[in-house]
Amino acid sequence: MNDFTYPWIPDMGNGIYRNPILYADYSDPDVIRVGDDYYMVASSFNCTPGLPILHSRDLVNWKLINHALKNVPGEKYFAVQPGCGVWAPAMRFHENKYWIVFPTPDEGLYVITANHPAERWSEPHLLQAGRGLIDPAPFWDDDGKAYLVHAYAGSRAGIKHLLRVCPMAPNCSQILGEGEIVYNNPAKHPTLEGPKLHKRNGWYYISAPAGGVQNGWQVILRSRSIYGPYEDKIVLAQGNSNINGPHQGALVDTPQGDWWFVHFQDADVYGRIIHLQPVRWEDDWPLIGINQNENGVGEPVMEYKKPAAGDICIPQTSDDFQSPELGLQWQWNANHYDDWYSLSENPGHLRLYPQNANPDIRLQPNLLLQKFPARSFSVETKLELHAKSVGESAGLVIAGETQFMLGLENAGEKNLIVLNINNEKQILAETQKSQLTLKAKVSSGGQFALSYSVDDTFISLPQIFQATKGTWIGARIGLYSIKSEDILQAGYSELKYFLFS
Repeated sequence: MNDFTYPWIPDMGNGIYRNPILYADYSDPDVIRVGDDYYMVASSFNCTPGLPILHSRDLVNWKLINHALKNVPGEKYFAVQPGCGVWAPAMRFHENKYWIVFPTPDEGLYVITANHPAERWSEPHLLQAGRGLIDPAPFWDDDGKAYLVHAYAGSRAGIKHLLRVCPMAPNCSQILGEGEIVYNNPAKHPTLEGPKLHKRNGWYYISAPAGGVQNGWQVILRSRSIYGPYEDKIVLAQGNSNINGPHQGALVDTPQGDWWFVHFQDADVYGRIIHLQPVRWEDDWPLIGINQNENGVGEPVMEYKKPAAGDICIPQTSDDFQSPELGLQWQWNANHYDDWYSLSENPGHLRLYPQNANPDIRLQPNLLLQKFPARSFSVETKLELHAKSVGESAGLVIAGETQFMLGLENAGEKNLIVLNINNEKQILAETQKSQLTLKAKVSSGGQFALSYSVDDTFISLPQIFQATKGTWIGARIGLYSIKSEDILQAGYSELKYFLFS
């Protein structure tokens, strides 16, 4: 299946890129360079597998290569926990090993390692227990000593403007002391989070977003001592651009010595989409974006010269289910079990086994979902329902605070074509057939139309629907397979393709 049906390609093919470089919800990105390769990791909240990892050779063209986390630590995450789970991670390369430190804001800070980002990662080790600890980033100094910088979640800790640096064992096994609060100025930066530690020319730098995800700005702190005192400088803000809240991300250099900043923009229903900004150094301050004013505050670019030459590639979306492994573009709505699906029972098809329907369908764990990949796009999928009992159902879902499900439901001697919006069910038609082709066409702003076909003629639903974001994540689109709780002998559904255009 041709990946270039992807509906948003940032590489314009002429040495210029356009923002966003990822028109998809890769929230809270962190990026590192190892040699000529760049690796990105992002938040995943309640979705699993978690901690998606992407690879690039030019900071513009990215492809999914792995997930670092199969399931979120803790039994409670087998139920959907909106807004919980894996928050902003940090990735580093140290002593020939890759490290990711990530928070779950209700439990604490975890660390995992791997020999290569595309290989299997270790099981999570609880580095520091504590409610409200978020956005950790490790740092190894020139003398071999290690530190961890982190922020606090206002929703859990009651504070959201403090940054703490703690001494840490060099192998990330434990925190060695309380460390110190290195910055606290709520009048100037009422929210301060997402810190990353760097060192350059003898200066310690902490990059940190401030002011909140929708309307904030990017701050750089610097000091000659890791514990401060730190002076602060706002280096990126919306200004006259249409890029709100340009902040939270990663400073990264190229092999040629140039610097760039990868960050997110809160785009409401589309989630936190990813932008790339040029960086120039002036008086040992990293100035981000363009049109810096007299105070050094820059604005985001919409188009710019690419950091390096590189082939066009994009994250995976469309799936013809020919692979024996589930595509990296898919995530479940909570911690998952491998027996929820099969790609081997009928090769070339995705088989989904129905799970008990949750009374609140928005909290259905076995929804198999993808991120919205662009401002406007279409999806088509074809399913066949092999039900054994009345009440089994499968189809297309657009998930968010409002959840839309269109599909087939077994009713004994016939099947029902059903539209289900937040458990409000409407029967659209009856059919003797067990196959159904479904389409969703999403337009700017997240409005979408739905249609279905049991033969070669599509029937369009008359309504125009509005997709909604979830808790800290954008709207998602994918598949559902559910059954009534009292069904003991259930069948399955099979999908032939899931095609974006």
